[in-house]
Amino acid sequence: MPRDENPVCIMKLIRDTAYLILKDIKLEFRQPVAINGLLLYIAATVMIIYMSFFELQPQIWNALFWIVMLFVSLNAVAKSFLLESRERNWYYFTLTSALAIILSKLLYNFILLLIAGIFTYVLYAVVLKNPVHHPELFVLALGMGAMSFASCFTLISAIASHTSNGSAIMPVLGFPLIIPIIALLIQISAAAFLPVADAHLCNKVFSLVAVNIIALLLSFILFPYLWQE
Repeated sequence: MPRDENPVCIMKLIRDTAYLILKDIKLEFRQPVAINGLLLYIAATVMIIYMSFFELQPQIWNALFWIVMLFVSLNAVAKSFLLESRERNWYYFTLTSALAIILSKLLYNFILLLIAGIFTYVLYAVVLKNPVHHPELFVLALGMGAMSFASCFTLISAIASHTSNGSAIMPVLGFPLIIPIIALLIQISAAAFLPVADAHLCNKVFSLVAVNIIALLLSFILFPYLWQE
């Protein structure tokens, strides 16, 4: 019997996760103010950078890009749990598991941040020119960055939702954890600006993958206890 139950549990987890992601997407389209505000924030930030510098060195271009992505991620992921009411959380508790909840939030935030990152990159390339020699490497760094920001800020949003002032707690908890990730992302994406490959790039990529795995494991381990509070 145990052998028959495992596939059923996995299928239920996949089905519940997919339903929850679709629910978040439908809510986003019913109230498009948030996503439109996010895109407007990106466009305004890029225009401010353009009016301030006009032309950027590749290193500054790279650093400013990830600074923009940091604040975009913080604004986009902050609402993951902060806008969920206690009554709705109890309703989810009767329908599905904590693992499905956190997995759906992680995947949805990853997709949202990946779309925001691609939009930022395209806008950056049009307005501030594109000094990237290896676009595929930069897009790889962008995908890893979206996963890093999603895994880190989603868990922090869940923790902050249990406090009286979650919006103020999120930056306080998030920035100390995200600074090493930002440093790795800048180093990885910097290789995309070089004509030749970086010999130490694999080590940096493996380090960021390890950080992502740790953040995901912490989310899966800690969130069930947070959800039961």
